[in-house]
Amino acid sequence: MLELGGIIILGILAQWVAWKFKIPAILPLILIGLFVGPISTLLSYDGSKWIEPIWNGENGIFPGERLFNFVSLAIGIILFEGGLTLRFSEIKNVGPVITKLIIVGSLVTFFGAGAAAYYIFDLSLRISFLFSALIIVTGPTVITPILRNIPLKKDISTILKWEGILIDPIGALVAVLVFEFISVDAGSEFTITALEEFGKIVLFGFTFGFTFAHALALCIKRKIIPHYLLNVFTLASVLGVFVLSDLFAHESGLLSVVVMGMVMGNMKLPNLKELLYFKESLSVLLISLLFILLSANIELQDLYLVYTWKTALLFAIVVFVLRPIGVFLSSNKSGLKFNEKLFVSWVGPRGIVAAGIASLFGLKLVDEGVAGAEYITPLVFMIVLGTVLLNATTARLFAKMVGVFLTESKGIVIIGASKASRIIAEYLMKSGRHVVLVDSNSVNIEKAKERGLEAIEDSIYSDSLMNNIELNDVGYLMALTGNGDINQYAINRFKDIFGENGSFRLITPDEMKDPENSPVGSLFSPTDDFIRLTEVARAHPTIQEVNIDSKEMFEKLIESTRADRNSIPIFLRKESGELEILTSNIDDLDVDSFADTKLVYIGKPFDPEKMPVKEKLVIEEPED
Repeated sequence: MLELGGIIILGILAQWVAWKFKIPAILPLILIGLFVGPISTLLSYDGSKWIEPIWNGENGIFPGERLFNFVSLAIGIILFEGGLTLRFSEIKNVGPVITKLIIVGSLVTFFGAGAAAYYIFDLSLRISFLFSALIIVTGPTVITPILRNIPLKKDISTILKWEGILIDPIGALVAVLVFEFISVDAGSEFTITALEEFGKIVLFGFTFGFTFAHALALCIKRKIIPHYLLNVFTLASVLGVFVLSDLFAHESGLLSVVVMGMVMGNMKLPNLKELLYFKESLSVLLISLLFILLSANIELQDLYLVYTWKTALLFAIVVFVLRPIGVFLSSNKSGLKFNEKLFVSWVGPRGIVAAGIASLFGLKLVDEGVAGAEYITPLVFMIVLGTVLLNATTARLFAKMVGVFLTESKGIVIIGASKASRIIAEYLMKSGRHVVLVDSNSVNIEKAKERGLEAIEDSIYSDSLMNNIELNDVGYLMALTGNGDINQYAINRFKDIFGENGSFRLITPDEMKDPENSPVGSLFSPTDDFIRLTEVARAHPTIQEVNIDSKEMFEKLIESTRADRNSIPIFLRKESGELEILTSNIDDLDVDSFADTKLVYIGKPFDPEKMPVKEKLVIEEPED
């Protein structure tokens, strides 16, 4: 009981340390596991481990093969959760570079690392290519903490993020297929029977996964399952499919749950987000237990196996040869610059799925007596630890060295995706700015996406926005919702994350009634709240630009627009494209010269005969 309780406490503590220091959780988890496992044998008085995962007659947690069973079921749940995140529509839309990275990059790693392991360690072809299949994946849970505090161009962050998300279940699927191909004829030469068994595993894996995914989805859609039982019923279904598939075709359970997750992830289920949240929380607990247990289960002699120059050579080939080849082949004739390709080549940490499945497959194959299987777990752990350590410690420095580190964050986050917000966001996008709309209203988000805008359906009260590495280039925050409390909360919570260059909110109706106590620097003007902004956007959904050449003219135009009540000034735009967000305190504007400057406003055009309108930039949205 002491050991089991200690593992849970150490696991959650490692997760907290990872969050606190913004490092991948897998790093402290594996290090803790190695310390309380094989390394502790050097410190204990009798040479025993502080935590022994398998019962050895005197101490231990799991008797016999129970650790093997627990690991199998836990990995199945983790892979199901990974499958839920895969959207086939995203594969079509993420762009040719990411698609090629998933296909070409995976093939380069698979064949290159397999050949390297075969020649360097003199392993069999089957064990060599199982190793290479396991190190294909670069999980998002590892990449996100590394890139979270590195301001990069959106394109680079997007490539690395979506490569990790999409390749996670795909890489796991490849590893499962390779392992099952080995396991059907372990220890003997290839035969027709082995091929038939492999086909049986694939058939039952895909059939059970596809069939039960649709059955569970039907139950959810028809509300056969009560809401309070939805998450635990889904968990029971996943475990049931895993066990049932394994009974019909030995070792097909992992394949079944991966397919089940992928199929359900691409259905329009009403409660899919809730399932993801539950599975994510469960995965955090299981991952915390798994990697301490699996690391602790490694024997000291296993570490000695890879304590050689051959390991360093294999690591160098995987990281410094195969990864760059895969990236440069995948990004050929793309819009990426040479330095951007270098950075993507440098960042390729292996993740939780690789380490977890490697331990599971290593245990199984060693137990079956497959020659060379003892190398699988330590070699994969070496690649995982090495790449995570390398990228966690050098990614920021390398970004500066190759010139992809953004010294100034010019992106803009707009909280609220109402009609007015969409019009303003489209103007900003057409002006070359990275702009992201955030709203919990799915209708507003859908309308924004129809206009080609980047929009995130999320609540500002959740933590997922802070973990979004695609917002690393954001330096401005504009809160444009109709709720003053939400606007103020957004400013308080995100001003240090997204508003380093400025965070602004609309004035509230109550603040407008008390001008003496109105906030300093409210967005746009001291007389334009959400209601007026909405009214102007509905009556005149266009963005106008008016030439100005002096501060006096600017003040005159501001006075005219505010008096007109049919227009609201929002930005100053220099000829170079630089934008200055207008607030109620126009005297605080950081503008050196008003020459070659335009006043940007939303609303009714001025009379050309009375005002020097040079250009009318129409950004209009269909009526709601």
